[in-house]
Amino acid sequence: MIRNILGSLVALAGAASAVLSPFRDWYDGRAGQDYRVRDLFGGITATESGVLVSILLPFLFAALLVIAGVVLRSRIAVALAGLVVLGFTILWMVRQGQAEGALTVGGDGAGLQVGVANALAGGVLMLIGALLMSGRGAGARSRARARREREPVEPYAAPPADQVDTWPPTQEPGMSTHTSPWPEPEVDPYTGPDPHDPRTRSYPQAERGPEPGDPRDPVHPPHRPPER
Repeated sequence: MIRNILGSLVALAGAASAVLSPFRDWYDGRAGQDYRVRDLFGGITATESGVLVSILLPFLFAALLVIAGVVLRSRIAVALAGLVVLGFTILWMVRQGQAEGALTVGGDGAGLQVGVANALAGGVLMLIGALLMSGRGAGARSRARARREREPVEPYAAPPADQVDTWPPTQEPGMSTHTSPWPEPEVDPYTGPDPHDPRTRSYPQAERGPEPGDPRDPVHPPHRPPER
């Protein structure tokens, strides 16, 4: 958010500088609004120009691009506006140099003047503003990152269907948490508690009486074998 605000302010300052530059002197006391746009493509002439058909026209277009880029938070639109301003200014310098034979810079009002400096500075400020802006994509990414941070994070991701028994543990049903090339040992089937083990007896067992045919059995005494 701070980067967008700072970049927008720099870009708007550049747009203001570019729009105001045609109303100042560009070369030998001649204002930028006196140069026709078509002279930049056909050659500089001494013919005066109207304001709306002068070099001010592409600069106004660049300023509208900056405003749209700031509103939409589009770095591309702001950068394109800066390239438009720099491109038309450099094109004018080339045509002016061809018309005069050479470009000069003088402090006595001759040569390049402050209007050209304002146009170049405006284009550079637009490019700097585009670099400072973070754009819409960065804001969406930051919101998505904040949403992911608020969501609970699972300790382990779910494994694919063919790799359930793998490490780390996923609390998925399976025979083992480690894969091994060796067969797993078989477990003896459970048959219940051992009745002869006193640790597994739930109820006391009655003592077993003598077996039938035991001489100690008073009910079933042993039979004497028949005599021959």
